[in-house]
Amino acid sequence: MKLIAIFITLSLSFNFLWSQNTEDQHISIPSKKNDSTCLKDCVIGAHWEAHSRSFAMSTINKENLKDDYAIASGAGIGLLTKRLKGFQIGVSGFFIYNLHSTALYEKDSLTGLSNRYEVGLFDIQNPSNRNDLDRLEELYLKYSYSKSNVVIGKINLNTPFINPQDGRMRPTLSEGVWLSFKEWEKININGGWIWDVSPRSTVTWFKVAESIGVNPMGQNTDGTKSDYHANVEACSGLAITNLNYKPTEKIKINLWNAFLDNVMNTALIEINLEQSHATFRTYQGLIYLHQDAINYGGNIDQSKAYITRDAQSNVISSQLGIKSKRINTSMNYTHITGDGRYLMPKEWGREVFYTFLNRERNEGLGNVHAFMTKTTYFNKKQTFETALGYGFYLLPDVLNYRLNKYGMPSYHHINYYANYAFKNYLKGMEIKFLAAYKIKHGETYGNLKYIYNKVNMINLNLVIDYKI
Repeated sequence: MKLIAIFITLSLSFNFLWSQNTEDQHISIPSKKNDSTCLKDCVIGAHWEAHSRSFAMSTINKENLKDDYAIASGAGIGLLTKRLKGFQIGVSGFFIYNLHSTALYEKDSLTGLSNRYEVGLFDIQNPSNRNDLDRLEELYLKYSYSKSNVVIGKINLNTPFINPQDGRMRPTLSEGVWLSFKEWEKININGGWIWDVSPRSTVTWFKVAESIGVNPMGQNTDGTKSDYHANVEACSGLAITNLNYKPTEKIKINLWNAFLDNVMNTALIEINLEQSHATFRTYQGLIYLHQDAINYGGNIDQSKAYITRDAQSNVISSQLGIKSKRINTSMNYTHITGDGRYLMPKEWGREVFYTFLNRERNEGLGNVHAFMTKTTYFNKKQTFETALGYGFYLLPDVLNYRLNKYGMPSYHHINYYANYAFKNYLKGMEIKFLAAYKIKHGETYGNLKYIYNKVNMINLNLVIDYKI
């Protein structure tokens, strides 16, 4: 009954908050024919957006392990000026309140571990903070020419390495310079240099090196506690490059590279193929990722390095699917080889592999076999979407520290998702529901720290978004 009361309370919460688009890195651009002719017109004709988000989350753990719940609600606004001689300025911000929650700052009495999920709605650096949760999200200058543009400042990027991972109240954001070159018909080039990051679930902007390890750091390959937060040295930033090539209407090839100065380099290629049939389409996808440590992985003292010296990892992820206007079904497989752990700071975004299901990741692991199938259904008016996903994740033993950074046992993962978008009077409002159930498969040696908030648990989420 308490959980039902929480969800009812959430549905009555209502505020305005700036709209967040996880596909684009900023607010949509007015067309060139609407360019401003003077500075006054540029400001008065600015494009404004607002968005509210209210979020209720509850985690139910096995037996006497600590359960938690939280209700968050936030508000904010953003604008993008009209274009003046190709230039625009964008700015946005937000605030969040903790309407009600359990004591998220208290650790579980049986394991001594902290809350993992609900605290992410607020500030993971200060779980007792209930009110002072505001952040400047975007502040950038943009120059557009023809189909291309360059942006400098605080921006919202969506790449395989840094992305919004918008599964809490607010997304991950970046500060840097980003170029999108789209003058050729079949080839687009994107890339930039990132020097600051504001991870989701924080209210602070960090230098790239300092952002690594804001979330729990897990274990070193020898089983000792990782200590790389604020110890990654001589790292001036992150360089990301992308070449998108579409040789035909059916084939798309994406090449990505992320160079984390003095720490590691990650290269990725993704190939997508789609075929049209009479009443449906089939699609296939293939990802290959290779990662290498650079120098000492961030610190000559390997107990404080983000990645060990000479380490590498290799990942293959594949997808096969079929979709129509109403149904989309896919089968997916990912293999992280036993060469080493696949690493990417959790603070920067979620993994890009096809087997990803919300509320768990395979980052920090090696020698993984992951299988996932998912079916999504849309109603005729495309106002209702529901999805059911099942995944089986065969991981190395929890005591295999070299290949299991966070002590995660093998598990089954079931997700149910539903989303309804209102029309007419309530146009702009969406209600979303997510239920995630994870079941232990691997050995945990009777130690509850390998179970708490990891397996044998249910995570429930109800979100109300309203955008104008």
